[in-house]
Amino acid sequence: MKKIIIIPILLGTLLVSCSTEDINTDPHSAYTTIPSTLVTNAQKELSDYVNTPSVNENNFRLTMQYWQETTYVEESNYNFTNRNVSNQIYIDNYVNVLNSLVKAKDLINAYQPVPSEVLTWPTIKKNQLAVIDIMQVYTYQNLVDTFGNIPYSQSNQLGNNVAPAYDNGADIYTNLITRLQQDIASIDVTGDLNSASDDFSSADLFYSGDLDSWKTFGNSLLLKLGIAIADSNPTLAQQTATTAINNGVITSSADDCKLQYLTGSPNYSPIYENVKANNRNDFVGGKTLIDYMNANNDTRISKYFKPVGTTGNYIGQVIGQPASFSQFSAPGTFAYTTTTPGILMNYTEVAFYLTEASARWGIGGSATTNYTNAITSSFADWGISSDAAAYIAAHPYNSANWKQSVGTQAWVAMYNQPLTSWNFWRRLDFPALQPATAATINSVPVRMAYPASEYQTNAANVAAASSAIGGDLLTTKIFWDKF
Repeated sequence: MKKIIIIPILLGTLLVSCSTEDINTDPHSAYTTIPSTLVTNAQKELSDYVNTPSVNENNFRLTMQYWQETTYVEESNYNFTNRNVSNQIYIDNYVNVLNSLVKAKDLINAYQPVPSEVLTWPTIKKNQLAVIDIMQVYTYQNLVDTFGNIPYSQSNQLGNNVAPAYDNGADIYTNLITRLQQDIASIDVTGDLNSASDDFSSADLFYSGDLDSWKTFGNSLLLKLGIAIADSNPTLAQQTATTAINNGVITSSADDCKLQYLTGSPNYSPIYENVKANNRNDFVGGKTLIDYMNANNDTRISKYFKPVGTTGNYIGQVIGQPASFSQFSAPGTFAYTTTTPGILMNYTEVAFYLTEASARWGIGGSATTNYTNAITSSFADWGISSDAAAYIAAHPYNSANWKQSVGTQAWVAMYNQPLTSWNFWRRLDFPALQPATAATINSVPVRMAYPASEYQTNAANVAAASSAIGGDLLTTKIFWDKF
């Protein structure tokens, strides 16, 4: 992946705080600018949401039992209402990300090319719209995976519809698959992304305008969509995965989709922001993960966590219980580093999808090879490639119980990708996580409840959605979570 720095002045202008929770209200004053500035803003907002450990908006490191809160343990015990977490998830995704991308599309469609680019503009336009739409597909999939039925066909109309209907999650997935295939086909890698008035490539924080990389990412996202519905719609799932693999998915970390954060505020890592910059010691390692890694001689533990004091020991707190920060392992150095990249999708994740595709349908190569590649990639991600072979030898792929092999090892490997980890766990049902000790429900959450703001401003539609999915509960499975 090509790297591009974030432009502090630009982001300082664009990162406008939101004063409303209405997902269709236009919150930005910069919508008269060029499209690429809105794309930059959307990419930064998307990466921030996916990667932040803020208890106000993304608690999946807690849900997946990687971390445990030290003092205020409500979110570790699945109380997400006190902080209106779902409200913030809607704002992060519908307002900060999707509204920006919708307006960027509007500006592109309204653009009148100068005479010198009349011939090249159709290809440039097509490429710009495809790249933007791929990001929209990624964001909508996250929302479906989090809530189930969501506003989709009537969403993000920028004030034209303040009470959007909720679409069926399975139908949204089907549409996203079709939409993404069209996006991938639309990308002309012989063309460009830059118009006479807009250096779109320089504003692209993920791939610096590299169209081959965007195409590869699109196919990898298509594979993710296919794998997600493997149990709910196996025919479409296999067709989708086959298409993605045949077209070419991510095959090395060089193609990872990530945002490189900078050293200074507001452009440093959101993990650093919440773990170090706020001068609070709010998180320690969770006992579930640390005990597993200790028992299995997993050397990644030295990257994931810090040892307690001078003992050299890694100790995690019981999930749901308060913790003295000094007595348990803090998150590793990566969390205290300003420039830790924000991961949207990486080769490790894709290699686990390929393992699933191999195990389920016999496509995408050998399951054993893909499993080995996934774990090897994870160790490489943390700078300890030489330790991978011994770990894999001690934890070989088990074709007779491949869900346990993939589910458990993906859970460990996706430590810094908690949203993705949550999907693996719900789909494969491994590892066998137990609910927090003082949990508000009797199981680990399998979805987030709809925002209180929706009940206030869009009551009829959210009530209908709640009824359609079987109740607006943390324990209500979304459509693809069949087992």
